Amino acid sequence: MAHELRQPTPENRPLLERRKELRALDSALTGLRDIVDGVPQAPRGGLLAFTGPGGMGKTALLTEARVRARAQGFTVLSGRGGEKEQELAFHVVRQVVQPALASMDEKELRTFLGGWYDIVAAALGLVATPSGHVPDPTGVRDGLDWVMTRLAVMKAPVVLLLDDLHWADVESLTWLASFAPRAVDLSMLIVVAFRPELPLEAAAFSAPSADLGHRPFTLAPLSATAVARIIRDEVGEEAEDAFCEECWEVTGGSPFEAVELSIRLGERNLRGTVDDLPAMRDLAAAVKGPGLIERLQGFGTTTVRFAYAAAVLGQAISPELAARIAAIGSAAAAEATEKLRAARILADGEGPGESLEFVHPLIATTIYRSIRPSLREGMHNSAAEAVRAAGLGHAAAARHLLEVPCEGNSEAVDCLREAAREALHSGAPEAARRLLNRALQEPPLPEERAALLHELACATFLIKPTATVAHLRDALAEPGIDPELRASMVYRLTQALAHTDRMAEAATVAAEEAQRAAHPRIRLRMQGDHFVWSAFRTDEADSSGRSRALARLADRLSGRGLEERYILGSRAWDAMMCGEPRQKALAYAEEALRGGLSWTHENRGFEVPVSVALVFMYCDQPRRAEELFAKGMAECESKGWRGSHLALGQTLSGYIRYHRGCLAEAENLVREGLRIADRVEGGVPAQWFAIGILIQTLLARGRVVAARRLADKYHYGDIIPNAVIYPDPRTVHAELLLAEGRPDEAAPLLSRVGEWLEGRDWRNPAWCPWQLGLASALSRSAPDRAVRHAQDAVKRARDFGAASAIGQALHTQAEVTGGEAGLDLHAQAVDHLQRSPAAYELARALVGHGAALARVGRLHDAADRLYQGLEGAVHCGAEGLAARARRELSAAGLRPLPLRYAQTDTLTAQERKAAEMTVRGQATADVAKALHLTEQGVRQLLSSVYRKVGTDAAGLAEALETFPRPRP
Repeated sequence: MAHELRQPTPENRPLLERRKELRALDSALTGLRDIVDGVPQAPRGGLLAFTGPGGMGKTALLTEARVRARAQGFTVLSGRGGEKEQELAFHVVRQVVQPALASMDEKELRTFLGGWYDIVAAALGLVATPSGHVPDPTGVRDGLDWVMTRLAVMKAPVVLLLDDLHWADVESLTWLASFAPRAVDLSMLIVVAFRPELPLEAAAFSAPSADLGHRPFTLAPLSATAVARIIRDEVGEEAEDAFCEECWEVTGGSPFEAVELSIRLGERNLRGTVDDLPAMRDLAAAVKGPGLIERLQGFGTTTVRFAYAAAVLGQAISPELAARIAAIGSAAAAEATEKLRAARILADGEGPGESLEFVHPLIATTIYRSIRPSLREGMHNSAAEAVRAAGLGHAAAARHLLEVPCEGNSEAVDCLREAAREALHSGAPEAARRLLNRALQEPPLPEERAALLHELACATFLIKPTATVAHLRDALAEPGIDPELRASMVYRLTQALAHTDRMAEAATVAAEEAQRAAHPRIRLRMQGDHFVWSAFRTDEADSSGRSRALARLADRLSGRGLEERYILGSRAWDAMMCGEPRQKALAYAEEALRGGLSWTHENRGFEVPVSVALVFMYCDQPRRAEELFAKGMAECESKGWRGSHLALGQTLSGYIRYHRGCLAEAENLVREGLRIADRVEGGVPAQWFAIGILIQTLLARGRVVAARRLADKYHYGDIIPNAVIYPDPRTVHAELLLAEGRPDEAAPLLSRVGEWLEGRDWRNPAWCPWQLGLASALSRSAPDRAVRHAQDAVKRARDFGAASAIGQALHTQAEVTGGEAGLDLHAQAVDHLQRSPAAYELARALVGHGAALARVGRLHDAADRLYQGLEGAVHCGAEGLAARARRELSAAGLRPLPLRYAQTDTLTAQERKAAEMTVRGQATADVAKALHLTEQGVRQLLSSVYRKVGTDAAGLAEALETFPRPRP
């Protein structure tokens, strides 16, 4: 493990002309304390940043920050970017975290990290050979957030010092930038130093928010007076003004150059007179640039080679490794080390063992760039061999191989592939991509090329899926591929095509592979993939034919293998979409689940398991869907899959809550899903789901303006994806237009949706209620057409058989029909919805029925419906519907009553007994007699049960087995 890093500053010198920066440092450190001058205060962290060209004293400021923080008893953590270490993923993170964990063995580490161990252990360098699932970058960053937060709390107050941030590896930089805003709430001060050329990933440091800290302090060159003070401190107060002025001119006010020059002047016993100017200029030239190299060469070939080897190694230089790379003996290496120490080129480091480091990065850069290209490449090659032989790991060796010309070396290919595997398990796919690209250029042996291309494709999938497609097409063109590997390649290719909105190509690739596959199991798997991607195409030419083929195949399967279960799951989804009887869809879903459907199978995807779970939601058993989602999301999180998987899981969990009528919970879940999707690279499909569901939820809550703002922000409705998204984006857009009072714009949009769905034989209004929206849009301009659409929607809903879909369709039919016939339809809608778990739709139907009754003067009946609807709307969080109910009550001369009961998901003892008697098959009359209720009272009791438990009568028996019993 790494030790805490320090920046070498051989002498303690005062920091001249840095008063403003030091005052800011003292103020920030004071803010970390909980008591100041005997007065308690709330500790507050933040960010302090210093920037400027090399040699401006940034490291000296961080060293002073370390001294002052330790003097106050604060915990100091530190890390430093390295010019030669930028290819090492999480290099800076490991420097920061490893010292705090150094005393723990594996058991203690597992206890400390808990469920995050398998996700972040590789990124933190805690395991030599990573194994298991590959976490996504978002999951690793979340895990690092947790680790650093826990350390900050345990060791508070904490000062985190980050030097040379411009050279930090991109993985560390990306995480640090995202974590930095948390410092305010963690009693943590982050102090960073960087040159102006900071990468884009570090924008949070160059332009922090007002809460986090000040804008960076730009360090100015020292004045002539300050340089004169440095010179006179070394050579004596007698140094002449003209001499000091010239020193300022030649150093440009650089603190580093001024200090180095003063030391060399002292070593030469110069007194700072005008006569010393020629010698001073020679000494100044030797501090950096060509003069430094000329001075180095004066030490002899052996010392030069040792210095070159040290520059190639970068930070924490091992003298033994440097000697091996320089091809010199240990005695010669020791002699070279002493010369370079005396020349203030190298200094003792505080890394593992007796390590060395350069006195300043400017020196390291100058020496490294002076090495002839051919020699530099050879030394990197030697370094790779030496690092491997020393057991320092494939990643440390591979970063040297990236600097070496391609030679067809199979050992280099193996090392690069192993390093890439480590990078992937660390959550660093970009680093893995660089390594595998280099391995491909080496090149590998012909028989290994396909496997290497597959590995490269997997590495690029999350960051550049278009490249994944190209790599896999090249891989599949290779001869003699193992059938299992080929199947994995084809699946990954179809997945990449789907994620780049090329659903038709994905389906075609799977179909062609199914035809060529010789092994029955692989052929079945390819057929299953073809069905999946075809179902998610918006432009499928023969959807009906595909449905028939899927039905024939599914009827021959028993679900004994994973391939069969995936096909049965696809059949369950297709049956639901086509509006076949829900019992059939549920039966297929249960068969698919019987042997288990993993959400994290690396070569399967989670489209089918998610679809199977949602079948239960559409079939009025949302509680079962929630259970499956909870299990699947936990599986994703345990594997570190916290990107698009978690975004979609959160979003669709919110959709299930929306269907149950828990609108506030739904909104929170979907907003969290959208937040995750927004920060995930390539998270656009998850965004589409989240935006549509959130718009629907906001409309249900009566927040039309907020829904419009959301739609405009993401240009929702302007772009139609090539993948099937639910809820259907055009239908949601039309619902927004209707809510805004723009039915003339909504009607043609919904008509086009209907034409598309009819062409696919997707006739289930539970999945897409386009006919209901169209009926509402046409109710004034074409009432006869509106009624026909509503009637057809009711028929389709009855064919499907879900009470919520039937009730919702009947409610719309009642609204567009009106009159006495409308009243009967309203009553039927309420009756069906009372037998479903759809609380919001029931509240809508009750308010609609009450309003219709009030219009014909039946105020007593109207009041009962409106009161129930108002109560339901309030409990659902549907403010707009509640406001409408109050208006209807007021218009009828009625006054709203207080809510009769508090909202709770717990069954009362009476509700539980009614439910248990019902699942035993006892008649309503018998239940009523046992509970001393009317039959209508029993129906209302059971309606409450269905909403609380989250199922209809068909799923009640199974749901009650796990539903908590009421307390005595």
